[in-house]
Amino acid sequence: MLDTGLDAERGQGFPHGLGGADDVIFMPLQASTQWDGLGHIFDHGRAWNGRRAGDVVTSEGDRVTGIETAAAHLAGRGVLLDVGRAVGDDGELPDGFAITVEHLEATIDAQGPSARVGRDDLLCVRTGRLARARRDGWGDYAGGPAPGLSFTTADWLHRKEIAGIATDTWGFEVRPNEFDVAFQPLHQVCIPHIGLFPGEMWDLDALAADCAADGVWEFFLTAAPLPVTGAVGAPVNPLAVK
Repeated sequence: MLDTGLDAERGQGFPHGLGGADDVIFMPLQASTQWDGLGHIFDHGRAWNGRRAGDVVTSEGDRVTGIETAAAHLAGRGVLLDVGRAVGDDGELPDGFAITVEHLEATIDAQGPSARVGRDDLLCVRTGRLARARRDGWGDYAGGPAPGLSFTTADWLHRKEIAGIATDTWGFEVRPNEFDVAFQPLHQVCIPHIGLFPGEMWDLDALAADCAADGVWEFFLTAAPLPVTGAVGAPVNPLAVK
């Protein structure tokens, strides 16, 4: 806090008894519900569209694809695939569960036509991991093992031409990763090669309950990140409108 109610009681120097409170935060930009920007991950020194990583992100931030360049565009048709409900146990997937194309397609078939996934969609995938953290304790939710997308979904994600994909886990893809010699390999493909925005730590539980109740799995989604100039990711307060 920069100013508090106690400061106001003791007089802050404003006329006519005016008092106020102010505050400030300092936080990593990817420590909450957030989008990864296109400057977040590189592959062999190359960023999205084949640019040199050092030409894109410098000590001044992402000067080419900073998250502010996407803030006005991350809105449109959203679709929820509740994989936890469709193929999991009691609505949840266990840590280390790799969601394959077969699991995604099975979920679409189970949910019906409104769950179709197509070009420019913002896809939300619920695993149930956040619900488990709420129930059993946070533990290593923000960095430990988790269910998530299998590396083998890369071609499917590219073929669908979606704009973004968000999950209720910290890392979007399955943890531990499927290869001992790799770290977040799906990130390494999706961001610099596909130009896909991954969203992480999204709270999808209430949305999933609503979708299950009426059988409609599509909605208007507005998910503009904080337009922090030059940032390679930023917090977001996504809103689904049905």
